[in-house]
Amino acid sequence: MSQTEVYDFNVPTFGKGVVYDVDVKVRSEQFRIVGEALRSAKLKEYVPQFVEESKLYFDKWGETGVVNLPDVFGELIILTASRTLLGKEVREHMFGEVADLYHDLDDGMRPISVLFPYLPTPYHRRRDAARAKMAEIFGKIIAARRASGTSEPDMLQVLIDAKYQKVNGGRLLNDEEIVGLLIAVLFAGQHTSTITSSWTGLQMISHPDTWNAAVEEQKKVIKEQGKDITFDMLTGLDVLHRNIHEALRLGPPLIMVMRYAKEEFTVTTSKGKEFVIPKGHIVAASPTFSHRLKDVFQNPDAYEPDRFAAPRSEDKAKPFSYLGFGGGRHACMGQQFAMLQIKTIWSILLREFDMEMLDEFPEPDFTSMVIGPKPCRVRYTRKTKL
Repeated sequence: MSQTEVYDFNVPTFGKGVVYDVDVKVRSEQFRIVGEALRSAKLKEYVPQFVEESKLYFDKWGETGVVNLPDVFGELIILTASRTLLGKEVREHMFGEVADLYHDLDDGMRPISVLFPYLPTPYHRRRDAARAKMAEIFGKIIAARRASGTSEPDMLQVLIDAKYQKVNGGRLLNDEEIVGLLIAVLFAGQHTSTITSSWTGLQMISHPDTWNAAVEEQKKVIKEQGKDITFDMLTGLDVLHRNIHEALRLGPPLIMVMRYAKEEFTVTTSKGKEFVIPKGHIVAASPTFSHRLKDVFQNPDAYEPDRFAAPRSEDKAKPFSYLGFGGGRHACMGQQFAMLQIKTIWSILLREFDMEMLDEFPEPDFTSMVIGPKPCRVRYTRKTKL
């Protein structure tokens, strides 16, 4: 099962020489390098940066106000990602410019792009211009760091220092590869984390019992560990963790993932029926559909975070029952990064604000490439910190 043949429409956005523009051996090496920047040792360095960016953002809120959560998280996710992935140079001096360029890159990913990624539409022209400008900006940052010997705690630095091991003669990554991998990682996490954060909040606000349980969990960790938000504290937030996973089960951002069958093979269903997948066919798996299978999840349309706790543990009942972060060899390598990012933001919100819905619970917006909630107003009220 191969990704390249079905996802090569991303090449104009990510760039040549990376991800879907290289063979599987080179791609595996590139993913290994990216994975180095997402290991626990590095993630511990990122958490204080998540906290600082989030606090700066929420300190600008008033005593009360009305917001649309997807807009809030769209801004905050790119702020935290910019700080930890793209580097302090971008966050401190060029954030506005890079954010605008990212918008043009993102806007260049349209349904028509899947079939005709090089069609000379206005969206694609702006995408290509933004990609070239991004390469120019990061080329200067990379050159400055190499010349000065500066080392920073971010993914950009990991990519600058990384070498291939089994391919390309063991050389360092070139500038184009570094920029391409940064863009790919940013694309992989921006919409998915924004949407997951939004659904998590909307579900908790709509279910006071789950909101209150998450608040009580924050009170407990503050009493036991102090007020600091740390890597270890975040990884121990079981209640919030289950809320995020249940929100992701009901509202997966990617309603379909695809693979190309390079060889013929047979699949046997849970009811014993066999299907032959011919060579050259494209196979699609839908988390949206799978996550509501009644023979896997009890009461599948209901928001019940405790389905992930023992003794239910419904996500472990059958292989690949839960596809919130994919599965198998192509499972999302940024899962822990995303969870820490989302838990950090919601820990601050749960501690500092009360929230109430002003609109009906929103429907998914299926007109988008990545499926999130339609606009929904939420009122926040600042409270005495826990």
